[in-house]
Amino acid sequence: MRNPILFSIILLFLFSCNKNKYTTVPQLKYKSVNTKALHRGETLRITLSFTDAEGDLTDTIFIREVVKPCPVAPSGGFIDSTHTIPSFPSGRNQSGEIIITYDYSSLNPLCNRNDTAVFKFVLRDKAKHKSDTAVSEPIVIYN
Repeated sequence: MRNPILFSIILLFLFSCNKNKYTTVPQLKYKSVNTKALHRGETLRITLSFTDAEGDLTDTIFIREVVKPCPVAPSGGFIDSTHTIPSFPSGRNQSGEIIITYDYSSLNPLCNRNDTAVFKFVLRDKAKHKSDTAVSEPIVIYN
């Protein structure tokens, strides 16, 4: 009698730990960046992965570039922007990758020195659920 109870407890524990990767709230995760040191003429590519149970993501990802503040930075050290993501067939249990691309000229250092920036990303679906914020590792933008 003792073994079936122990076996049932172990099974219950295993099934309770198996989380569904598709949730109503979109999930967004930072995966990688092609370089941690961006020089003139280079391109920065940040790869993110997403999942969404309903497959109802909007066509926009919200981005905040955060740079250590400097006295001449007009925005206090951050720049907010949006990026259009390609449309994809809607359906349940969507997953995929989003690649955000910047060329050097669109990320000129805010100060007269090298900048260290982190990028923060948020997705929203049509029901206005927001994903957790995915954050890149620090990236140096050389002056």
